[in-house]
Amino acid sequence: MGTPSLSNRGELAFNTPLRVDYDAHSEALENLYHPQANPQGVIPLNVAENTLSWSDLRHRISKLTAETQIPDWVPGYTSMLGAPDFRTAAASFLEKHLTRCTLDPDQLGVSAGATSVIEMTSFILADSGDVAVIPAPCYPVYKQDIGNMSGMERYDLVTHHELSEIRGGPSLSIADLERAQTEIKRAGKHFRMLILTNPDNPTGGIYSHQQLLKCTNWCIDHGIHLVVNEIYGLSLINTKHSVIREDYTEDTVFCSFANIMQAKQSDLLHLWYAFSKDLGISGLRVGLVYSQNEAFIRAYGNVNLSHTVSNYTQWVLQLLMSDTDFMSSYVANNCERLTESYAVVIRHLKELRIPYVPARGSLFTWLDFSELLVEHTSAAEHDLWLDLYRSAGVLLTPGEGFGHSKKGLFRLVYPCVSKHDLGTAMDRLSGFVLRKRQGNPDPTAGCAL
Repeated sequence: MGTPSLSNRGELAFNTPLRVDYDAHSEALENLYHPQANPQGVIPLNVAENTLSWSDLRHRISKLTAETQIPDWVPGYTSMLGAPDFRTAAASFLEKHLTRCTLDPDQLGVSAGATSVIEMTSFILADSGDVAVIPAPCYPVYKQDIGNMSGMERYDLVTHHELSEIRGGPSLSIADLERAQTEIKRAGKHFRMLILTNPDNPTGGIYSHQQLLKCTNWCIDHGIHLVVNEIYGLSLINTKHSVIREDYTEDTVFCSFANIMQAKQSDLLHLWYAFSKDLGISGLRVGLVYSQNEAFIRAYGNVNLSHTVSNYTQWVLQLLMSDTDFMSSYVANNCERLTESYAVVIRHLKELRIPYVPARGSLFTWLDFSELLVEHTSAAEHDLWLDLYRSAGVLLTPGEGFGHSKKGLFRLVYPCVSKHDLGTAMDRLSGFVLRKRQGNPDPTAGCAL
């Protein structure tokens, strides 16, 4: 049915769900699991939130704001790029914990969450119909984030089919980029931007410094903007943990793209970050872009008015980031909690012999349920996802929308519930898999990678 009261853009928005699991998640929130009050309730493991360390942050924020007078700049207007004091504090925090190299606060832009930063960057750098290349599988809502305002289009660059091909990390090569460029040109379009997420969503893999450098040189040579999203840059896994250490044969470590930016000094290189995931504060809505492109930063400030972050929120986070001893302990403790929860998931997957990509960071496990499909189609994948939700009360995100070629892949978010509740969810998932396998005569089904 049409909606004549809306514009064409409104009509498109009306008919385009935010994500395939959005309605199911809204339904799940009305029937959440509780070990005593609602033991049969649903356990949603589909939204990228980290709740494991919020109690530490809540206590510290409450203490800091109670002991500190609100400064005079908070109730008035400030720079559309973000309050100068906040940007200074943010630069210092990122230098210490993420980038390990100097950042100029004047080259930072601040908007209301990662979505706003992505939207603004696309709006300023791309024209309608330009193409952003993103290695698949990738965050499904990138499509809306880069397209809603700018009209930019997403190209899913499939670099592998089986999970075993990315066991050691993302497999992006220059040959992949050349292939994407050829196909985009053949379609009469413009390859404007390459977007990498590091650590990756949904695989949890990490791009090595050498991979990033090769992509950087290629993009500069071809006049293409390279943006690296480091929104999970402090959400790293301890790969020496006893449950998971055998999964890692290479010692790949996270290295911020800011170091390459500092060395290259190119207008084509940009870094995204937000506090949503590493600090588990998605609701505070604070995202950052770092760029040495002066024209980009000036344009950002000129059009960022509708995307600015409240001064009070900036002040609160400024207090928190300036508490250096607390933040150092927070980052370390949070990574330890992430690792422990990740190990709960992997222990179950190993017992079930379910293939998965060994994660080095992010909040996700990317796993392969293709053996349980009645046929290798999107419809069968969707049915399996709903069956798991309806019959076992565990809500994951199906592979639909991630842009990948294989069917039966799912994303599991492990730190969005307590470790206890996660264990319950994995017990349910295990029971579901075993019940499904009862009718599967193939003795090799479910082999680990």
